[in-house]
Amino acid sequence: MSVEMVVERTLVMVKPDGVRRGLVGEIISRFEKKGFRIVGLKMLRMSRELAEKFYSVHRGKPFFNSLIDFITSGPVVAMVIEGDSAISVARLMIGSTDGREALPGTIRGDYALSKSENVVHASDSPESAAYEIGLLFSEDELA
Repeated sequence: MSVEMVVERTLVMVKPDGVRRGLVGEIISRFEKKGFRIVGLKMLRMSRELAEKFYSVHRGKPFFNSLIDFITSGPVVAMVIEGDSAISVARLMIGSTDGREALPGTIRGDYALSKSENVVHASDSPESAAYEIGLLFSEDELA
C-alpha cells in the first residue's frame, strides 16, 4: 500500500510575543528538522490595515480589536514552508490555539500560556494559506 504525497505550501508566522521572547530560531528549526523546505522568510511589522486584512475572518468578533492591537505591537517573522501535507502537519506541530491546552511537544504547548499571546500562527486551510501568503509575499519572493 502506497501513501500519496501531497506537496503543499503554508504560511507560518512567529507573532510579536515569540519574536520578543527570542523564539524565532527555535521555531524555524522545528519546521526544518521536520523536513519542510522554507521557500520564503521575512521579518516585518504589520500595519493596522494589513493586520485587518490578514484577520478579516475574525472581523466583528469580540476579540478582533485586541487581536489587531497585539499583532501590530511588534515585528513578526513570516515564512512559507513547503512539504508533504504542510498545512495539516504545521497545525499539529503548533498545537491548540490556547497555549494552556496545547500538548507538550507542540510549539504552543512548550512556549505559550494564553490564547491571545500564543507565539505562532499557521494557515488552517489551502484557501487561507493562499490568501495569507499572497498578503505577505509576492511571487518573486518565493523560492
